[in-house]
Amino acid sequence: MRRTFLKGLAATAVLAGSLAGASVATAQDAAEFFKGKTIKWIVPYRPGGGYDEYSRVIAPYMEKYTGAQIEIMNIPGSGGMRGAVEIFKAPADGLHIGIINGSAMITNELAEIEGADYRVADYNFLGRMVADVRVMVASKLSEIETFDDLMNNGRPEVIGATGLGGSTYVDAVIVASVFGMDQRVVHGFNSSSDIRTSMLRGEVQGMWGSLGSAASGVEDGDHKIILHGERESTGMLEGIPSVFDIAATSADPERAMRVLEGWEGLSAVGRPVAAPPGVPEDRLAFLRDAFAKAMNDPEFVASAEAAGRDLAFRDGEATARLAKSATDLDPETRALFVAAIKGEL
Repeated sequence: MRRTFLKGLAATAVLAGSLAGASVATAQDAAEFFKGKTIKWIVPYRPGGGYDEYSRVIAPYMEKYTGAQIEIMNIPGSGGMRGAVEIFKAPADGLHIGIINGSAMITNELAEIEGADYRVADYNFLGRMVADVRVMVASKLSEIETFDDLMNNGRPEVIGATGLGGSTYVDAVIVASVFGMDQRVVHGFNSSSDIRTSMLRGEVQGMWGSLGSAASGVEDGDHKIILHGERESTGMLEGIPSVFDIAATSADPERAMRVLEGWEGLSAVGRPVAAPPGVPEDRLAFLRDAFAKAMNDPEFVASAEAAGRDLAFRDGEATARLAKSATDLDPETRALFVAAIKGEL
């Protein structure tokens, strides 16, 4: 019996060794495949914008870690959708990748916008470059100091938003639906800065937006962050409740968490780099590894900082989970999101 056990151990060791050998061989094969090749990197917007700059800053580092040349191709059109479709339908050889506006592509898919011929969760994600941290701010003239004040002051507050279905509008109506907030959303502002101007005049009491956009107003004392969409309250958000903190104590925590997890994925998927479906696993693993190394390269981080570009890296698997959470929705949550995106709430 002992001899049988030892034979089993030996067989397991041999199998493990052969699997490890196969893994190393696969990695070597993928590296050999990319060496000297040209990777077409699609940017779904015109040259000169943020997506284009992120791509051009990281390109030399992707070349460094893949051994391939990166050719940037700008394919603008339909608010980034034309380029996103181009990536999705590209040859699945590992030599066609690109950056997409993840949040916008998800809302287009959910609302079944014409031309959204892709499924976000089916992309092969290399990882995420950056994403907006979503925050709700209140004007200093509103006398709202905390989220509890907003919920319990006995009056509806005016919340500013840009266009119907835009991120400032969707954030406001989704979170309000979860917590039963008494608010009146006024939309149609040309930009977030126009909303902030109205807040300074006392016409609007609050708004949703990115932390980056809110930071200067918070530092100047013009408004205060009262709620945010992160799982943890760190840095400037320390001591401020998260939507997930509030959800845990809400009347229906299960529903609240279900909706908020979808909403989290909507914004947190951010600006990911993706390949089309069907890329061979060894090539995808190699590209994900190269992207992670590039994103963590000190010289790249310094270059991005010099260009004024924030970074918030997530690896490929984590980015894929975020995309799935924002698109694989139960019927009730999907209906809520579609209504928000279409401006029906």
